[in-house]
Amino acid sequence: MRNLILSAALVTATLFGMTAQAADVPLEAGKTYVQLSNPVPVAVPGKIEVVEMFWYGCPHCFAFEPVINPWAEKLPADVHFVRIPALFGGPWDAHGQLFITLDTMGVENKVHAAVFNAIQKEHKNLIKPEDMADFVATQGVDKTKFLETFNSFAVKGKLAQYKELAKKYEISGVPTMIVNGKYRFDIGSTGGPEQALNVADQLIAKERAEEKAAPAAKN
Repeated sequence: MRNLILSAALVTATLFGMTAQAADVPLEAGKTYVQLSNPVPVAVPGKIEVVEMFWYGCPHCFAFEPVINPWAEKLPADVHFVRIPALFGGPWDAHGQLFITLDTMGVENKVHAAVFNAIQKEHKNLIKPEDMADFVATQGVDKTKFLETFNSFAVKGKLAQYKELAKKYEISGVPTMIVNGKYRFDIGSTGGPEQALNVADQLIAKERAEEKAAPAAKN
């Protein structure tokens, strides 16, 4: 776990020390991004998937929020953006289960920013389910329903699924992005937060072009 936290910390300099470039970031396999040897199936067939792996306890993920959120809101209809919590044990799993519970209840969009702020700015641990329930209740979420959902088979199933996805994506730190189950990159490999999104845009365009070319090749 220490290595994972250090891995996340390595991106600090690039996160705050570099500015966005006007030109596209060069796409270099093995450098700017990694192409997975075993592509991972996407959740919504027919759409280009963009995954952000994150952790509520990661300050770099928190700093990435104001950059990635407006970008994600403007994605075209053929792109499916999804957040997945990184689950590496201890507080990672606790915070991941918190996110999954809110997502399962359909209130993640409403409470996500408040949870991030509580952990990063107010220094709340939000490790125990009871503490989580008390906090989300201040955001209008029913406490009893939260605890019931938190301990449900549906949430535990998602935990297992996301742990398996992290292994398949071969992630070692956060925030990390994966495009269409094929390409993995992060703020460190791309040179900064804006650059990471530029790489995402280019890989989305690459996947879109390849999908359009595939039917033509068959003909």
